[in-house]
Amino acid sequence: RCNVCGWRGRSFLSDSWHPHTICARCGSQVRHRLLFATLQTHPELNFEQLACGKRILHFAPERFFPRHLRSKAAKYVTADFVKKYSLDLQLDMCDMGSVADASFDLVIACDVLEHVPSDVVALQELNRVLAPNGWAILTVPQVDNMPTKREDPTITTPAAREAAFGQVDHLRIYGDDFPTIVESQGFRVTTIDADSFPPELIEESVLFPPVLSNKPLATNYSKVFFAQKTK
Repeated sequence: RCNVCGWRGRSFLSDSWHPHTICARCGSQVRHRLLFATLQTHPELNFEQLACGKRILHFAPERFFPRHLRSKAAKYVTADFVKKYSLDLQLDMCDMGSVADASFDLVIACDVLEHVPSDVVALQELNRVLAPNGWAILTVPQVDNMPTKREDPTITTPAAREAAFGQVDHLRIYGDDFPTIVESQGFRVTTIDADSFPPELIEESVLFPPVLSNKPLATNYSKVFFAQKTK
């Protein structure tokens, strides 16, 4: 059962990275269902605390997200570097000069930071546009058991980026130090993974891949990072 859209079936669909992890109706992946499981069940990091009555900025929103958030938020703004038809703003996460300080209570950016020219500058900008004690919800591709982020500005061709970072438009791929990177820019990070939930929910909503990928750049152990602004 998909905990995002409610679809039920014998198994989820597969992609090139993992079998049986994609919802047949809404297309949610493991990281999305981890995020929703947190917002649905966590005693502190839930819809009521983080979204209801809040000002939300959502980068590159997946198509199934807005309907869950727009009705709860006091203000819900969607954005991307390339403005698509249904989005509110064309916005560079590294240079949000059109957005005033402390304009939002929550920023969501799932698998966005690997695309931006500088993830550190982007995190600084996220911190700036967040109100005091505001939150950012972040996911990134992470190589299993890799200690530190892999980044090399000399890698510029699509083929080389795919080989090094897993996708032609990725500029980096992350390791276990991602929470430290975020915390260095004025956040306190809470990490959520499948172990944060009871076994029956993990199995029912596929919060962990039923078959681990043997690809060297695969993210088998998906995590969602809830980062609260501290300064």
